[in-house]
Amino acid sequence: MKNNILLATVACLTWACCAGQEAWTLRQCIDYALQNNIDIRKSRVSEAQGEVNLLQDKAALLPSLSFSTSQSVGYRPFEESTAIVQNGQVTNTTKKVTEQGSYGLNANWTVWNGGINHKNIEAQKLQNQINELSTQQSEQSLQEQIAQLYVQILYSTEAKKVNEQLAQTAKSQYERGQEMMRQGQMSKADVAQLEAQWKSAEYDIVSTETQILNYKRQLKALLELELGAPFDVAGNVPSDDQVLLPIPSAQSIYELALNTRPEIKMAELSIEAADMSIDIARRGYYPSIGVSASAGDSHYSASRDGVGKQMKQNVNLSGGVNISVPIFDNRRNKSAVEMAKLQKLNSQLDLQDRKNALASTIENYWLNANSYQQRFRSARAKVESAEVSYELLDAQFRNGLKNIVELRQGYDNLISAKQDELQSKYMALLNLQLLKFYGGEVIEM
Repeated sequence: MKNNILLATVACLTWACCAGQEAWTLRQCIDYALQNNIDIRKSRVSEAQGEVNLLQDKAALLPSLSFSTSQSVGYRPFEESTAIVQNGQVTNTTKKVTEQGSYGLNANWTVWNGGINHKNIEAQKLQNQINELSTQQSEQSLQEQIAQLYVQILYSTEAKKVNEQLAQTAKSQYERGQEMMRQGQMSKADVAQLEAQWKSAEYDIVSTETQILNYKRQLKALLELELGAPFDVAGNVPSDDQVLLPIPSAQSIYELALNTRPEIKMAELSIEAADMSIDIARRGYYPSIGVSASAGDSHYSASRDGVGKQMKQNVNLSGGVNISVPIFDNRRNKSAVEMAKLQKLNSQLDLQDRKNALASTIENYWLNANSYQQRFRSARAKVESAEVSYELLDAQFRNGLKNIVELRQGYDNLISAKQDELQSKYMALLNLQLLKFYGGEVIEM
């Protein structure tokens, strides 16, 4: 309960700090999502349920005690005299309406059932650890998704700025083309191509804006923000040094991940839990011993004695020992053991599958980081060359030395070069950070 209150307090403080702002850093997005994302909160509910189950298993070691009572009324409208046997005594009554009450106190205790109760406690503790790791896995998966969307927003925002610059240049060329057409230096068809180039650049701006809004919508959904809540990211444009940081080896990251990633630990604990299930299933062959005790009392209004005297005379105490030895159980225990062994095999295969998936993910991030870094180096030089070339083409075009086809080709080359540079820059940064994240570091942008 204290943990729930603490989480609620942190969530309220986080909301109070973040709800009034429009620009969010990556760290603020992650911290807020970890407190408010519904899937994460459901995982924490599962953890709390596991703790309740553990308390229940511990309580199964203790005796049980229950109290019962019944009260009844009888009515014999046509009988003048009735003989009633109660507690070995015969009572004659002429009462038409009679009342009877009984009371019982019962206690039961399983002294030994092959140790299954104790093993159930150990098994539930393992399951609680698995539940905690499941929450951690969900949290790490959420952080990956947030980082990917955040980088896509930063990339698209920079791409929009590039498109706006190119659209401004295209508009200026179109206006220059109109002037040249009035002077008889350019045909109407060439001016139409310049206008199409300008409109195409404006369309790219609108398309990029739509992408940005879609990425923000997805990110707001992960943060569980309301529909009308203002939202924007506050990330800075990464420097070249950030993008070109040394890339750790995939093998070193994989070895670190095997010891830190929750999905691997969870799969390993699942094998331990399967061993525990096998042990519990085998204990079904063992006999069980239990003790019971009860105390009862009753009274009857037709008796000649008063209620107090009846309650004293009718006290009944009993106790006993129960021993149960399984002889033929229709194969239930044997089937339970076999199913537990199959579950262990499945857990072992699941561990290997998760290791393979982890290795594949890490290798993919490493290949992407390495590839995008190389592409970024090449793209920087390509952009510089395309910008110089396009500036010369633009100047020559304005002086009537280059035609529209050459200008369009230079424009397309510049757009392609800038897009390659932006994409390789942000994708190199993202994959490098995710690679380090799998090695146990914090995602930073």
